[in-house]
Amino acid sequence: MRVLHLGKYYPPVAGGVEYFLADLLGALERRGITTAALVHKAGGDPAADVPSDNEQPIVHRVPTLGRFLYVPISPTYLHWLNRRIREFRPDLLHLHVPNVSAFTALLSRRARALPWVVHWHADVAMSRVDRRLALAYRFYRPLEQQLLAKSAAVIATSPPYLQSSDALRRWRERCLTIPLGLDANRLRVSAAHEAPDAEPIWGRVGLRVLSVGRLTYYKGHDVLIDATGALPDARTIIVGTGDQASRLRALIQERGLQDRVLLWGEAKRVELAALLASCDVFCLPSIERTEAFGLVLLEAMHFAKPVVVSDIPGSGTGWLVRQAGNGLLTQPGKASAVADALRQLEQDPAQRRLLGDKGRTALSVAFSINAIAKRVADVYARVLGDDAR
Repeated sequence: MRVLHLGKYYPPVAGGVEYFLADLLGALERRGITTAALVHKAGGDPAADVPSDNEQPIVHRVPTLGRFLYVPISPTYLHWLNRRIREFRPDLLHLHVPNVSAFTALLSRRARALPWVVHWHADVAMSRVDRRLALAYRFYRPLEQQLLAKSAAVIATSPPYLQSSDALRRWRERCLTIPLGLDANRLRVSAAHEAPDAEPIWGRVGLRVLSVGRLTYYKGHDVLIDATGALPDARTIIVGTGDQASRLRALIQERGLQDRVLLWGEAKRVELAALLASCDVFCLPSIERTEAFGLVLLEAMHFAKPVVVSDIPGSGTGWLVRQAGNGLLTQPGKASAVADALRQLEQDPAQRRLLGDKGRTALSVAFSINAIAKRVADVYARVLGDDAR
């Protein structure tokens, strides 16, 4: 079986969907499924990254002209899609959305001749924070619906997200839910000396709080900053880059929290592993269901860390924590609720250990990438029918 994945980006570009795609391709390869991916190249280099055919998995990065409204602009994506189908000869396409470039498959005769599996990572939500998305969605939705109409199967990442998605409403009969998974080997530091010593970074504090994610409109990092201000013995490190960095720095300065809230920026793999291993609590304070699942919560599970997570209506974040039993849920956007949950864990180390252990067990049983890849492979087999045997 040969499967071509259409994605938005791929590591080393950081992001939950990007890491999941890389983990999934590796796990599918181990199951004997030959995979390749067509994604966007980060940055303004006009040349595509074309790997050799003996690289596994094969990842083609199509050049872009920048971004507009979080969307990479890639005029040559259709050309590269047709070329990749011609050369790779896939049995089916696996489209990871939201991704505007995936709509080029509707224009490709070669692509339309293949069955499609659509992986629904998130709706293009009607944001209360970024109003531009509501206007853009008027143009996006017709193409989105055409993509779903052509699909043979649609994978949503949690039951709550599937049930709350207006975009998927017409297509429920072809939808199923498979959560995201994690390849724990990606997080293991190959040699202990490679990991930086995180102790001096945290300093002498009571509670070490870590948050990881793009500094973007829906992540709620300002909520976490305000919550930290209510906990005089806590220190918070926020890992990530994005368009909200300047605003968050100004907020930290305004609150007088320069000594207790650190914007780390982009972290190397070994740095992130060291921070996850040394924190006391992981916090995901997102405020909108654009945060559909939170792959980083699985990374916290690997390190047996308890989590404090926004219980976003219609999102998979709360569902994941309830399934794993590994943390406390809070009202989205409410700094006092986040502070209360962090304070509870600060005062109860035994509860932190119990929740962390539950998360690590849940990861190994239900959310390992090998278990998720098997379920995805079963979808492929069902879609291809006799051709897959």
